[in-house]
Amino acid sequence: MTKIKAWLAAARLRTLPLSVSGIIVGASLGFGALLQVDHEFWKSELFWLAILVTIGFQVLSNFANDYGDGIRGTDAKRQGEKRMVASGIISPKQMKIGMIITGIITFFLSTVLIFMAFGNESFIISFVFFNLTIVSIIAAIKYTVGKKAYGYSGLGDVFVFLFFGLLSVLGSYYLFTHNLNFQLLLPAFSIGCFSTAVLNLNNMRDIENDAEANKNTLVVKLGSKRAKKYHTFLLLFGMLCAVIYTIINYREPLQFIYLIAFVPFLANLKTVFKNTVPMLLDVELKKVALSTFLFAVLFSIFM
Repeated sequence: MTKIKAWLAAARLRTLPLSVSGIIVGASLGFGALLQVDHEFWKSELFWLAILVTIGFQVLSNFANDYGDGIRGTDAKRQGEKRMVASGIISPKQMKIGMIITGIITFFLSTVLIFMAFGNESFIISFVFFNLTIVSIIAAIKYTVGKKAYGYSGLGDVFVFLFFGLLSVLGSYYLFTHNLNFQLLLPAFSIGCFSTAVLNLNNMRDIENDAEANKNTLVVKLGSKRAKKYHTFLLLFGMLCAVIYTIINYREPLQFIYLIAFVPFLANLKTVFKNTVPMLLDVELKKVALSTFLFAVLFSIFM
């Protein structure tokens, strides 16, 4: 494996569509509320900067996850997709440098985004977003790095729900409008639940390896049976929130076209409850992640 391929593998490009789903939803709703122009949020520089910042956070988190699990030995007996530090393809020192560079670039892009969104007109709001950037960088690293890595104590789900759901949707909406409303919690909950479901699938797949490595994910704490019920709640509640938001803001039947993306979710639930071999859930990760991205796109275009 060449170094370029190794770094691309460590970046886990397949996770990027999921990471930008909240930005797509929040930006589309914010752009429409601000300019009363439907379905053209992708023409905004703010949108693309927000996408780049989010990708930066996701890649940083993936690098940190590779590094943290690698030096702890969690990935030593990992089956399936290789991890670069654990396999020795990228050294811990090299991965650290990669994390630092990614963090600096992401911080710079986030600073530009904040300045473009708020300029000099609101120091307090700029200061809040500036600190949210710092908190996001720290959270991305601390997931598996350090003595108190929260990914090892079952708090990863909270991180994903807050950052991929609430902060992603509400934050990107605020970048456009400089205000919020309570209805936005519904699509934010949807994205947060779907994203957390992907993490839950990942942890159900790795339950045996994680338990052996003392990585106490929520799935390890709950056990497979209750983790499946938790997974059902995440997907069903996420779907319900989206439907309620659409009913509140109903204009035409086409707004419900995103229901197409829910078909794979329901098929996933059936597969999860029948599953007895955790490693076979790996393919389900892509199904739920890409379905979340499809939901975000359809919801944003037709809402």
